[in-house]
Amino acid sequence: MSFLALPLMFSCNQSGNKSSELKDSLTAMADTIAHAACFVAIDAKDTANLTLDKSDKDKITGHLVINYLDKGKNDGEISGAYKGDTLFVDYTFKIGTTNKTLYKNPLAFLKKDGKLILGVGQIETTLGRSYFVKGKPISFEKGRFTFSPTDCK
Repeated sequence: MSFLALPLMFSCNQSGNKSSELKDSLTAMADTIAHAACFVAIDAKDTANLTLDKSDKDKITGHLVINYLDKGKNDGEISGAYKGDTLFVDYTFKIGTTNKTLYKNPLAFLKKDGKLILGVGQIETTLGRSYFVKGKPISFEKGRFTFSPTDCK
């Protein structure tokens, strides 16, 4: 009797492994697709393009370009993480094409209804590091840019 049960246990164990491997493969594929996401925002004559990449489980990196009609272009990299439904990042950027100075500011994006809303908050700089002032709220109603998903180019 035990000889008959052995092949049955072995075949059940094999199908379980294949099922698990298939699930792991599909999860990995979904994670790869979800790694890059592109967004666009328009406010009057100013535009912004945002690309987000999920570099690991918690860290988000990407590229943000804001084209101001009157001020020129801010072009730089972002790096940060989600805390609940809000993405907090450091934005390291240059202003215009001739200015070689690098600027670094914190940004906050509220994820709502598939969109990202850029917040406005009070920023403070200490020892060369800028950050949102603790205890002061970030307003997502006053933000100029609401980023909608778009196809990555």
